[in-house]
Amino acid sequence: MHFADGQAPGDYLDYIHRKVLWLTGGLVILLILLVYSVSIGAVAIPLSDVFLTLIGQNVSHRWDAIIWNIRLPQALTAVAAGCGLAVAGVAMQSILRNPLGSPFTLGLSNAGAFGAAFSVIVLGTGTMQSRVADAITINNPYITTVMAFLFSLLATAVILLISRVRGASPEVMVLSGVALSSLFTAGTMFLQYFSSDAQLAAVVFWTFGDVGRANWPELTFMSLIVAAATVFFVANRWNYNAIDAGDETAKGLGVNVERVRLVGMVAAALVSAVIVAFLGVIGFVGLVCPHMVRRVIGDDQRYLIPGSCLMGGILLLASDTVARVIVAPYVLPVAVLTAFMGAPVFIYLLLRGYRR
Repeated sequence: MHFADGQAPGDYLDYIHRKVLWLTGGLVILLILLVYSVSIGAVAIPLSDVFLTLIGQNVSHRWDAIIWNIRLPQALTAVAAGCGLAVAGVAMQSILRNPLGSPFTLGLSNAGAFGAAFSVIVLGTGTMQSRVADAITINNPYITTVMAFLFSLLATAVILLISRVRGASPEVMVLSGVALSSLFTAGTMFLQYFSSDAQLAAVVFWTFGDVGRANWPELTFMSLIVAAATVFFVANRWNYNAIDAGDETAKGLGVNVERVRLVGMVAAALVSAVIVAFLGVIGFVGLVCPHMVRRVIGDDQRYLIPGSCLMGGILLLASDTVARVIVAPYVLPVAVLTAFMGAPVFIYLLLRGYRR
């Protein structure tokens, strides 16, 4: 942005400063919560020991196995998945100009779940275990992810076709997402009906969204996809700001709306598919986080995208931490808590008339 005298007005600088301060505070909260999350569990680890272990200064090495092999991968997976779902949600809400857009509400998550279940049951990419704590292990995560991505892409294509229909309202988009979710859920049930008892139990367990099932290789792959998608969305922040003002306005500013919409939805589908393939279905994070951040820092995509990313990481990490202690010694799947939290927010958004 350019100013006539080369100096930015004080009000504008204050406006930017508040948003940057909010983002910085969110990052600090996320880092503190990460250390706290690693310390909480069946075996309590002092915060000082966690911090010293993470920076490589804990000479006793007493907690190394628990921290590096169990809790840190789980906590970082929650951060990566939360960031990915939230950034996909905020991009979809802008691309489709629909405040209820998210991978879960528009059916992408259930489509990816069907693709992953098809890969596990029909293509045999999952190994069944006898232990309840690890009922299914993905032995070929790349084929599973590809199948999840293909079906998420199919759902994306349907959503894009509907969005191009003249007069397609937010209500129509939401109902279309409900229909797609029901369709792919029925497909998953069909596969389960013809599966063996072991496969049925394993796939049902797998569909519960749980960040504890990812290890370092899965975390690395998922983090790379989420990071690449986030960079892509941030690079297109001005295009999304223009689309928020309306398709005609965006086209008048030189934005290729169709291409931005198509590529953005494909990127959101890829992020959703990877997370679903590795962790199962985790709902409402992509819906709730952008609205929480929008209430604080507004609709400017320059700050809304990174803010939603941070909020997604904080929200899912906090939910996973609570899920591990709320009914200890049992560990709830994190998707249970996100559903309890997200459903009331979803109803609230419906009742307030889709206003952004």
